[in-house]
Amino acid sequence: MRETLGDSTIAATHVVTGAGYVVTAAGHAVTGAGHVVTAAGYFRSYSAVGLLAVVGVLFVAVAFGAGRLLRPVVPTPEKLLTYECGVDPVGEGWAHTQVRYYVYAFLYVIFAVDSVFLFPWATVFAAPGFGATTLVEMFVFLGFLAVGLLYAYKKGVLAWT
Repeated sequence: MRETLGDSTIAATHVVTGAGYVVTAAGHAVTGAGHVVTAAGYFRSYSAVGLLAVVGVLFVAVAFGAGRLLRPVVPTPEKLLTYECGVDPVGEGWAHTQVRYYVYAFLYVIFAVDSVFLFPWATVFAAPGFGATTLVEMFVFLGFLAVGLLYAYKKGVLAWT
């Protein structure tokens, strides 16, 4: 199959469906506009995501820091009491409540997200030129999921009771 992209004609081995790339015999992915997609350009596109994450973390840090610096610090015994709707406090101010459903929701999210991301990954992994890159990305992703699963295991959620 021959595709005309831009000024040149490229002999393509196959078209990656859904992604809009023509993969050449040399293993280069070429967009419909004739731009060659390389792994370096692919990782460079993550710089916007990284910049957004850094700006978000800095925004939260500045907001918390400004709150700490600007708030009045005048502790009094009345401010340290537990407030119970205008009634004098009875008992201790700290009550331990067992909430265990969050761990089940956490496990569901781990496995649901895992299965949702494995299907598109498998289609991209089959494309020439992106196999090693997507393999590394998937191992990083599975590593994060393994950390979540290890957390659930350490909490004892996976033990049958």
